[in-house]
Amino acid sequence: MKPTAHHVAILVYDGVKLLDVAGPAEVFEEANRLGADYRVHLLSPTGARVTSSIGIRVAVDGTAAAQQAPGTLVLPGGDVYPRTPVSRELVEATRSLALGAGRVAAVCTGAFILGAAGLLDGKRATTHWKVAHTLAARHPKTRVEPDAIYVRDGTFYTSAGVSAGIDLALALVEEDHGPDLTREVARALVVYVQRSGGQSQFSAPLQGPAPKSPALRQVVDLVLADPSGRHSLTELAGHLHMSPRHLTRLFRDELSTTPARYVESIRFDMAKSLLDQGHTATQTALLAGFPSYESLRRVFVREVSMSPAAYQRRFRTTRRDDSGQRPHRRADGPRPEQPPAGRGQCAVRASAGEPGL
Repeated sequence: MKPTAHHVAILVYDGVKLLDVAGPAEVFEEANRLGADYRVHLLSPTGARVTSSIGIRVAVDGTAAAQQAPGTLVLPGGDVYPRTPVSRELVEATRSLALGAGRVAAVCTGAFILGAAGLLDGKRATTHWKVAHTLAARHPKTRVEPDAIYVRDGTFYTSAGVSAGIDLALALVEEDHGPDLTREVARALVVYVQRSGGQSQFSAPLQGPAPKSPALRQVVDLVLADPSGRHSLTELAGHLHMSPRHLTRLFRDELSTTPARYVESIRFDMAKSLLDQGHTATQTALLAGFPSYESLRRVFVREVSMSPAAYQRRFRTTRRDDSGQRPHRRADGPRPEQPPAGRGQCAVRASAGEPGL
């Protein structure tokens, strides 16, 4: 039986990120080759063609106002957000299309467009890890989940940065056509149908702002200078000539964490950097100040849902030999797990209680 046509409207604008448009569109087109019937329409607020973030001009099929209610509305992100306010015409076009849409999906910083339109109030959402804190500050009625690859809240979907739009589109295809077709789409596009871990595996070391308090900045300097040193609460308080209780209060008030957890976060960031440089997991544990490989592994599993070996395999290099394989690396620590095989469930690091996906 011929599938029912499903109309997908992708709303584009000047400064849109091209991959946020092309990634989901390719997923829908690949699904069509396997029996789906997605009709993808590129729209702009005025019907004029737009210029992407890399200067490529994008032609559109029409205006948002002229489009009938789509089955799916996709809002791609762009480098212009959150640096600049969302334009009034883009907000109005978004509201108009979302009003009758079967579901609404925002890729990357497209969440800022939904937020500006008031469509994320009272909902859970995610966006690119670099600007998740900005989304939360700008839209306090939205519960931002910064580590999720994508989040579903009712008929609203938001995803992490750039390539996560592909993850999100795969989830939408699975919702419509089931796991078997979705698995074939993922294989054709040479992507995981379910990605391991959350966004924190992609964040660069020590990206956060330096502490404002001179005492806390001194703690950072102490740990970075000697990560394997003794950095208990008592030791740190002694270095700073203050009571452990006062130091704990400083950490809680300024950084919303404890001294022990903050020291661990510095060591964790350093460990990621050491693995990126090619150190073995055992060497990394020693150099970053962890008492053993096992303690390092536990932190990695908790923070990025993968072992140090798996993290290094994924992020150390894209170089491959002539056979198309990555260069052999000496095993270190427990044998690394295999990359995830295709599975029907597309949801990745969505919060507990996530329905249906």
